[in-house]
Amino acid sequence: MRKAATVVALAVCLSFLCALHARAVESRAALGVLRERYKLALALVRHTPTYSPPVASRSLAYLGVTAFEAVASGDKDLRSLAGQVNGLRETPRREPGQVYDEALVMDAALGDLMQYLFGNTGPTGQRALAAETAKLASQLSTDAPSDVVARSRAYGQALAGFIWTWSRADGGATVENMGFPEQYELKPGPQHWLPTSLILQQQTPLLPDWGKNRTFATPDGAACPLAPAPPYSEDKDSEFYKQAYEVYSIRQTLTQERRDIARFWADDAMLSVTPPGHWISIALQVLAQRNAGLDETVDALARVGMAVSDGFVGCWNAKYRFEQLRPVTYIRRFIDPKWEPLLITPPFPELPSGHATQTGAAAEVMTQLFGDNFAFTDQTDRSDGLAPRSFPSFWAAAKEAALSRLYGGIHFRSSNDLGLEQGRCIGGYVNALKTKS
Repeated sequence: MRKAATVVALAVCLSFLCALHARAVESRAALGVLRERYKLALALVRHTPTYSPPVASRSLAYLGVTAFEAVASGDKDLRSLAGQVNGLRETPRREPGQVYDEALVMDAALGDLMQYLFGNTGPTGQRALAAETAKLASQLSTDAPSDVVARSRAYGQALAGFIWTWSRADGGATVENMGFPEQYELKPGPQHWLPTSLILQQQTPLLPDWGKNRTFATPDGAACPLAPAPPYSEDKDSEFYKQAYEVYSIRQTLTQERRDIARFWADDAMLSVTPPGHWISIALQVLAQRNAGLDETVDALARVGMAVSDGFVGCWNAKYRFEQLRPVTYIRRFIDPKWEPLLITPPFPELPSGHATQTGAAAEVMTQLFGDNFAFTDQTDRSDGLAPRSFPSFWAAAKEAALSRLYGGIHFRSSNDLGLEQGRCIGGYVNALKTKS
């Protein structure tokens, strides 16, 4: 009798261990799919014409939410974001008692959503999307029963379609004329933005209504207002003039280290993964460094994605309330008419710095996830010839990223400092989301 009970107990134990092992294998496979899809998404960001930094941040946020919901739908330890983030009602549910392949769910969900989000990418991007879809379909379908394959892919596609429909109402789904309005009335007054580019399309500012878009975690784009900035002044004893002169003088005596910092964080559209893609890349590197599991990975990517997206909405909301002129305009007007910044000035208003706001939001979220003093090395642009840089913490990286815009000659110091604080506020809203059951 005792022997029989022992045999039964061993059988139950083995069954439990086998189930754990099977789940671990599935999680690793889903994690592999996730990383492959994100790698392609970051490549497409730099090759899709409309993907300015705000647009990129939006897509990366929806990818993160989709990946999280794909995993949470089959994991009792995770809590859906439905009912927590703005406008997201209950997402599609799985059929009770049915078996799903997690890697197939993830692949179908991200694959379909990427087709939607990058529908306007060029022929090379379209070929890359098709090739990856075919490769993963071949790799992932070999061992699973046909009914599991069909059920898993159908669920992933349903989830992607649901997220896509939700995304269409956020205000940022359609980008016309690369984001530059055909007509725009510039604010009168010497303190206000003027075009800094000779390109005809850029005589109006980029995405002036982006700050009205629906956010994810913050109540709206105005939820994290800026502290007061130095008021515009042409007086040489004023704080505004002193900050302009600082930009000018730094450019005149720029060290190689500061040049390197400016280039490292430049993240120009169409030439890089953009600023939000840079922080998603950092998150992926940190998660790999930690050998993070699937649950931790999707949680982090969803949070960082929402943080940078809300960061750009909040930043743009403030930019178009102030419509402050850029340093190059002021410096050429009052200090040196022939002055040139190190970096090309972006075609939109000054205050606050978009780099600073979104990087502050990302740093606040990653600090909450991984700790105050998490040291890491960022190799995002190594393939582009930029040497990796190491940081003792996420906020150290964020502060350097903000300063890089001062070194590049395209932001006043106050725009960077205020942007970081705005980002900290935005990141706090993301940190308040509940993702664990």
